[in-house]
Amino acid sequence: MHPEHSETRSDSSDRSSIALTLYNDELALICETRKLPLHKGLNRIALRDVSARIKPETASIRAHDAELRLLEQNFDYDLLSDTALLAKHIGKRVTTIRTNPATGEETREDATVLANNGSVVLQYADRIETGLPANIRLAYHDVPASLRDRPTLTIDLNSDRAGEQQLDLAYLSTGFSWRADYVATLTDDEQSLNLAGWVTLNNQSGSTYENATLQLVAGDVARVEEDDDDEPLAGSAPILYAAAMPSDMAEESLFEYHLYTLARPTTLKQKQQKQIALLSATHVPTEKEYRLENDPYRYHSLHNCTLPEVGDTRKVAVYLTYQNREADGLGLPLPKGIVRVYKNDRNGQPQFIGEDRINHTAKNDCILLKLGSAFDIKGEWQMTDLQYLEAGEWKSRRWGKPSKFSIIKEYLLTCRVTLKNAKDKAVTVTVVEPIPGDWRMQEETHPHEKVEANHARWRVPVPADGSTTLQYTVYLKL
Repeated sequence: MHPEHSETRSDSSDRSSIALTLYNDELALICETRKLPLHKGLNRIALRDVSARIKPETASIRAHDAELRLLEQNFDYDLLSDTALLAKHIGKRVTTIRTNPATGEETREDATVLANNGSVVLQYADRIETGLPANIRLAYHDVPASLRDRPTLTIDLNSDRAGEQQLDLAYLSTGFSWRADYVATLTDDEQSLNLAGWVTLNNQSGSTYENATLQLVAGDVARVEEDDDDEPLAGSAPILYAAAMPSDMAEESLFEYHLYTLARPTTLKQKQQKQIALLSATHVPTEKEYRLENDPYRYHSLHNCTLPEVGDTRKVAVYLTYQNREADGLGLPLPKGIVRVYKNDRNGQPQFIGEDRINHTAKNDCILLKLGSAFDIKGEWQMTDLQYLEAGEWKSRRWGKPSKFSIIKEYLLTCRVTLKNAKDKAVTVTVVEPIPGDWRMQEETHPHEKVEANHARWRVPVPADGSTTLQYTVYLKL
């Protein structure tokens, strides 16, 4: 660099625009434009107010009207502080200022910093002292060039022309997080719900971004794992009872992901949590489902089973289901997040009735929320008969070589499910049995649906303050 060309410093006041794209896994793409003077030939540019958690290896810079050739870049994260300043003055001269506690009179004396290994060691003209008493402070004569007051990206580059240039800077940074939070209010008749969606942003990057264009990417973007000490970002959204305002978020497809763009600029301050309305829908049709599910391991361990004298009492789970359809006021691809559900009591006071986590949900998909267990509905599952049928051997070939023998086991299994309803109104309970292997139903008191290869489902009506028994016999081959 030519001696007459000093370092050109730039801070956030030089920005003409800035855009943030936030990803689900605490990553952000930061794109900004700054207006800076360049010399023809070698330049050193100190870009201040970049993210303190920048990934410097991802940075790129280009000029609108000049050809740039990047030579070197450095990220200076050793920030100015009393500790850093003292560490940089090992072997250098400082001035000690001693205050008389009684009179307040100050005396100054020069000293050399010998060490700072847990305690400061100072060499005076006639002695060496350790530690800094409360009445002594240090005065420094300069600030080392390696210490920066803010996170700074320093770039050495060649420019083919001189003059003021618009420079585009882009880089990836950790220290950001975003998530979706949903608040649903169930109507009194439990036939529909009002849904508000919020995007919660968290900035722990070490910098503030004024009037930034904000975009959010929903989806699982592949990243190479790195060995770093980044901690997950904490924080939770407050409970929100009020309906969200109409959303300012526009949604579009991006590769195999979904991109949400805020229609207006926003400011995201350092160590700030911000919430932005994502969606608002009213009178979304919903259904309440009581579901009893068995454990799959019972079938895999049949050869070790003995018939129990009593059944296995299990709780009946309560689910809410609704469709992500445009006709129902939704129809927007929904980012993964937590749905918190409320219902008003008889006095009109909202009460929390449960929450569940949803994954990324495409348009027209069904959303299933497990909110807890029914208090007044119980289920009892019991194996009443088990017959061992003939067992055979099966052998296959893999890559032209015989594999090991496998034992085929066949069973005839009879089960009884007793459902008890203590409510003052009739209910329908969905009984789901995960049956492995090759199976077919032989007998049953209620018709089943084979919703998946390994699942049988019954919808069993249970009268008010009464009970219903489901009994089935199934043949299965394992």
